[in-house]
Amino acid sequence: MDNIIVDLQMKLSFQDGLLEELNQVVTDQQQQISRLELTLETLKVQVQTMQTTQLVSEPNEPPPPHY
Repeated sequence: MDNIIVDLQMKLSFQDGLLEELNQVVTDQQQQISRLELTLETLKVQVQTMQTTQLVSEPNEPPPPHY
């Protein structure tokens, strides 16, 4: 009976360590996702700004003859 209890305690200890490790992985991934979302929003704003600037600065000219 004592061996069974010791075995269960070892399994529980291993599972606790594994859960803590998995929790750290999930936390790190969430931080990375948050940074990527911020970067994506920044890029979207930059592209929109570039498009708006290009539309305002370019007069409506016909395309070059090779088009």
